[in-house]
Amino acid sequence: MSDAGRKVRLLISDVDGTLVTHEKLLTPGTIAAVARLRAAGIGFTLVSARPPSGLRRLAETLDVRLPMAAYNGGILLDGDGSFAERHPIDPVAALEFQAMVGAAPVSWWIFADGIWHADDLANPHVPRERLSSDQEPVIAPPTTDLVARAEKITLVSDDHALLERLDAQGCAALRGRATIARSQPYYLDMTDLCANKGAAVRALARMMDVPIEEVAVIGDMANDLPMFAVAGLSIAMGQAPPEVRGAAQLVTTSNEEDGVANAIDWFLLD
Repeated sequence: MSDAGRKVRLLISDVDGTLVTHEKLLTPGTIAAVARLRAAGIGFTLVSARPPSGLRRLAETLDVRLPMAAYNGGILLDGDGSFAERHPIDPVAALEFQAMVGAAPVSWWIFADGIWHADDLANPHVPRERLSSDQEPVIAPPTTDLVARAEKITLVSDDHALLERLDAQGCAALRGRATIARSQPYYLDMTDLCANKGAAVRALARMMDVPIEEVAVIGDMANDLPMFAVAGLSIAMGQAPPEVRGAAQLVTTSNEEDGVANAIDWFLLD
């Protein structure tokens, strides 16, 4: 039983900013808490903007053998790691997005065919993405052919105001045809319309035959809000922006303070 006696059978966790530290590490406390959760009969799995390659090592360490969602649901993985569903971005919407961004000073990361394509390896966020994606980028400009077959497009910039403007423009122009959301203050992600964490959590619950009311979710950024809206219990990380904390039913400590482990012990294993 969770907070206020709510029954929870499954916890679905975001990864970056939530499950791992800023250095992309799992802490011993988090690993132990996930094991305690499983011993109590509550399932645990992952939903992330990461590609599948960025989830596999985490799944091995945490002994996750349940379906997972990569690219915010753009790819659903079975418990054995094989692809269950794949939802690439609509090519027309992707090319419209590219035209809308135009010559804005951003780096383009395009994830297609299981490969991370980057137009600028000097970008300061590349080293950390190497850890998240667990692969080396291929240098490639955002050609129309590459954009048209993307599973995820990420615009990268430390000009957060610029990304906010592009976020608002993209959402307005492509409403009902694509999902556009910030996964970090410096990342603006585009995925397929059904590749959002709300749809992903519903799909994972269905794959595991768990009522959505018995699913708890935990996350830290705006792209986690759709799953907060559908799950039976929503938990925000302590360092999450005010609008994310305000949308959650409960708030734990930050990802640098074993926030997932504390949420498990405080809210799910009481």
